[in-house]
This record gives sequence, structure tokens and C-alpha cells, in this order.
Amino acid sequence: MIDSNFIKIKKLNIKNVSRETLEDLNEYSLSILERNKKINLISSSTEKTINKRHIEDSAQVIEFVDKNDIKVCTDLGSGAGLPGIVLGILMKRKNPSFKVIFYEKSYHKSNFLKNITNKLSLNTEIHQKNIFEQKNLETDIIIARAFKPLPVIFDIAFKNFRKFKYIILFLGRSGKKILSEALKKWDFDYEEKKSLTNEMSLTIKVSNLRKKNG
Repeated sequence: MIDSNFIKIKKLNIKNVSRETLEDLNEYSLSILERNKKINLISSSTEKTINKRHIEDSAQVIEFVDKNDIKVCTDLGSGAGLPGIVLGILMKRKNPSFKVIFYEKSYHKSNFLKNITNKLSLNTEIHQKNIFEQKNLETDIIIARAFKPLPVIFDIAFKNFRKFKYIILFLGRSGKKILSEALKKWDFDYEEKKSLTNEMSLTIKVSNLRKKNG
């Protein structure tokens, strides 16, 4: 049986989430499940726990996003729109000017993103393009979840973006080791938070990314 419980506000660690916002999140999760019958948006093994495994997991980075200096968020390899759609829903009533830009090269997944953003009236741009082929992009936040390893994301930020402020990533149990390895090739500051949905994982917000010489 599908877990259709609404996300508990206390688990999101944010305040003043309206019933309308929770309804949008639930509508989104149900849309994923319906479309997942035809295209692979999420693993079938996670369908029964979609709210915790995907919606709640994506929502936990809202503390990194809900800042005065952040107006645009770019979601790389968006797939089903996790976490970009979730963040767009959470920010829709708090800051209507907040925009999420999606890069997803799959035709079917891009169409899903277009349909769900229209249904939920979200402020988005959806590009059916390969992010590796784009140049001179600008954003406030680069975000990725289950897309590519951290070193690849850093390379994309460095080579394909002309301007950005932060990178937000979801790291698994080897997150600390990955960060340590990255610091050998890159200089950066970061803020980390223990994952609310997996005690072995963490989320990070990277700033001031610079490539080390040599």
C-alpha cells in the first residue's frame, strides 16, 4: 500500500507550511506514482515510501534555499524534479518570484516536468537539454540530487556556469571522505547538515568554489 501520509512539518524543520502547500506536495507525489507506471521516474522499490524517501528528503534543504540573496535555483539532471519541484512548491507562497530552472535531456521526463509545473502553477523554466553542452549559465543555486558524483558537479559549475553563489548537494555515507578528496583539488567553504531522512547521509551547501592551481 502506498504511503500517502502528508509530510510532517516538524520533520521538514520549517515553519508556517500551509495546508495548500502540503496538498501540492501530495499531488506531486501522486503524479510521480501515476507516471512511474510508464516511465522510470523513481525506483519502484521506493514507491511505497515516496513521501519520506523522495519528497521529505528533497524538502530538507529548504533552509539552504530560503534566503534573501537567492532568487533562482538550477536543478541539474532533474529527472522527476527532485528536489527542484519540491523546492518550487515550498517557495511558491513564501516568495512567488523564486524560480527553478531545470535541465533534463529526456523528452519524456521533461514533459512530465512541464505538466506538473503547469498543474501546480510553479515559477519554472524547463530545458530539454544536456547540461554538459550548456555554457555561460547564471544562477544563484546549483542543486543536484542523485545525478552525478560531487567532482563532476564541481566541474559543471566551473566550466558551464559563468555565475553562481552556492552548490547544494546530497551526500551518502561516504560524504565526509568525498569532501576530503575534493579539498585536494578545490578550495571551498561549506555548511553541512545531517540528513533528516537517513542517519548515514548529509546535505551540504558549498560556497566560494575555486580550483586549486596545478
